[in-house]
Amino acid sequence: MYGRLHDFGSIFISETNRMPLTYYSGEEIKPGDHVMFHGEPGEIEFVADPLANDNDPEISWYVQEYGGGVGVTEPKYFGRAFVSDPNTDEDLVFVSRGDRTARQRRILR
Repeated sequence: MYGRLHDFGSIFISETNRMPLTYYSGEEIKPGDHVMFHGEPGEIEFVADPLANDNDPEISWYVQEYGGGVGVTEPKYFGRAFVSDPNTDEDLVFVSRGDRTARQRRILR
């Protein structure tokens, strides 16, 4: 049985072969994760998964423009950054799981 195919430019992704976005080390990326980003402490603000049915227009924009990725907050130097290919980015390092509702809490403030 074949899954539905999603067309992202010239890239086709099958839902049956879907892999979650991961860090270079292989852990699955989740919102609220504590990370090191270019050697500085940060947090995953959101995950723009191309196969998720996310109703958030901001996240959908990142999927349409970049094919997915993750939003990282790092207050010392970068503020906010978007990493479009986190599984190959050696400068985005998983530290620990954090609060999954971190992004929703910031939006409500």
